Formats: sequence, structure tokens, C-alpha cells
Amino acid sequence: MTGKLSLGPVPKSETVKMAISVSARLRDDLDHYAALHSDLHGTPVDAATLAPLMLETFIARDKGFRSARARRGSQHK
Repeated sequence: MTGKLSLGPVPKSETVKMAISVSARLRDDLDHYAALHSDLHGTPVDAATLAPLMLETFIARDKGFRSARARRGSQHK
């Protein structure tokens, strides 16, 4: 078991349903990540619950996206 994952405990949040298709390999990796996350945090969680958190984390860490969003926001003022 690993001692640290990028995602922390799953927060409570309001959600909107969205359907996506992923490769079989990515689905297997998501399931494996969910199992590791469950073991590490002691709370059962599935890949469908973690995938949106992974996307939020990815977007939050993407400097290019943050910069573009900030430029877009300043244009609308």
C-alpha cells in the first residue's frame, strides 16, 4: 500500500450528472486507484466518485488553464 495519493478524503459537494467514455485500461487504473484510496483513507469509494475529484485537481493545477481563465475573466469586467 502507498502512504500518499494526490487526492485526499472525498468532500461532500453538490454534483451534476455527466456521462463520459473511457478506455478499458483507464477504467482498470481508476478502479485500482479507488481501491488504494479506500485502503488509505479507511472509507470505501469507487472510481465514479473519484473521477470528478481527479478532474478538479487536474484543472486546479493546470497553470495554463488558470492563466487563460484569469485573462478571460478580466476581459468581461
